[in-house]
Amino acid sequence: MKNLSYEFVLRRLSTVLSVAIISLSVMAAVTGILLSFYYEPVAGRAYQSLNWINTEIANGALIHSIHDLAGNALIVTALIQIVVMFLGRQFRSSWLTAWVSGILLTLTAIGLSWTAMLLDWSQIGYWRFRIELSTIEAIPLIGDSLRNILTGGGAVNTTTVAHLYTIHSYLLSVGAIALAIVHLWGLLQQEKEMKGAAVEAAAKTEQLQQQRNLSQTLS
Repeated sequence: MKNLSYEFVLRRLSTVLSVAIISLSVMAAVTGILLSFYYEPVAGRAYQSLNWINTEIANGALIHSIHDLAGNALIVTALIQIVVMFLGRQFRSSWLTAWVSGILLTLTAIGLSWTAMLLDWSQIGYWRFRIELSTIEAIPLIGDSLRNILTGGGAVNTTTVAHLYTIHSYLLSVGAIALAIVHLWGLLQQEKEMKGAAVEAAAKTEQLQQQRNLSQTLS
């Protein structure tokens, strides 16, 4: 009974977290779309455009803050979800689907945060990106190619901002929402399978009890 209650709590917690994950993904996507109406992915103008959004656009600062908070909360929630799913692992096909999609979603959320570091074109973001770019360049075999993809083959400039903006807004954002949907679907399928197994086990237990009562009556 304790084991069943433990599994139920973990399963229900996973479902709640998955709903929170998809809600945060949609929230980040919607606020990102609103910001894109005024944001300019151009070196030297990205900072001014974000500053203009925060100071001149109605509710711009609120939308920007919600976008940042949703992105950070998505990473934290996805990491917690991985721990909860590991503790309540069932090794079913639905659990495996939710597990793999959850890990990929976490990596995608981290990628969204990483690609956003240069989009404000601030001094901190610029130099942090330059330092991490040198680390990427040191990766054997693929380091130079990754650097060229991110920077556009040259220095850190407008092309770099445009590349990161495209990766952040179109590739990773769409991927995060798709993975969040797959993750929720996998957990709902797991709940359905586990409820079916619980009902089947209860039916077998009741059948055995009836057989015992019948045998006792005949004896």
